[in-house]
Amino acid sequence: MDPAQIEDLPLFSGLSRRQRKTIAQHADEVDIAAGDRIFEQGRLANELFVIKRGTADVFDGDDLIAQLGPGDIVGEIGVLETHKRTATVVATSPISAVVMFGPELTALRDSMPTLFAELEELIRTRLNDES
Repeated sequence: MDPAQIEDLPLFSGLSRRQRKTIAQHADEVDIAAGDRIFEQGRLANELFVIKRGTADVFDGDDLIAQLGPGDIVGEIGVLETHKRTATVVATSPISAVVMFGPELTALRDSMPTLFAELEELIRTRLNDES
């Protein structure tokens, strides 16, 4: 993946050019069709997505708990905390997203503490909102 493809995404915009290059080496871009289930609550969590284009709904059981769009992150709780999906996520329009697999992402923890601090803050916020 070209590092220029991620520089406008809020999660990566504060990283150095070198760090974005490293992220790009460990990430892929995926396209998801409207109506596709991106994650299923309770399933094993293997990857994190950052939405570049498109929208998705997040469900806890049958309850709609969030609506996501460009720049939003999804999958961080499962990949970094619970190892299981805490919600079901459904694409409500075609999505283009950056995907990083858990082991590749966590391997970068020591070299990108600011990135992980941001992800951990997001996790705390989302888990507190669910309480």
